[in-house]
Amino acid sequence: VQAWQTVETDDLELVTDDAPAVEADPERLRQLLENLFTNTVEHGDVATTITVGRLDDGFYVADDGSGISAEEREGIFESGRSGTEEGTGLGLAIVETIAEAHGWTVSATESEAGGARFEFRDASDEPIA
Repeated sequence: VQAWQTVETDDLELVTDDAPAVEADPERLRQLLENLFTNTVEHGDVATTITVGRLDDGFYVADDGSGISAEEREGIFESGRSGTEEGTGLGLAIVETIAEAHGWTVSATESEAGGARFEFRDASDEPIA
């Protein structure tokens, strides 16, 4: 994944065993993934693994970090909202904009490992993966 090579991922591991092929603008998809990877690096605290995987109607990006509380998930994609003083609050807003431009919905939930999980699904019921 080209996006992985452009982000300083420290000691994180990327797992893509079940990653689907996705119909998308390659540059925008790269930017979407870069923003999610960067978000994990900056906010993941104890994250060691990021997984990109397949959903029946899309794909997900998940980590095994400290996660995002249910309260914090409210409005997480709002422009200007950041969990740190150093953050611009643009990363996840850009992720949502790119997803919507491709006809996808994006939602934040908890990963199986207790970290953050971002799910991308086709809003038109056409498979994206």
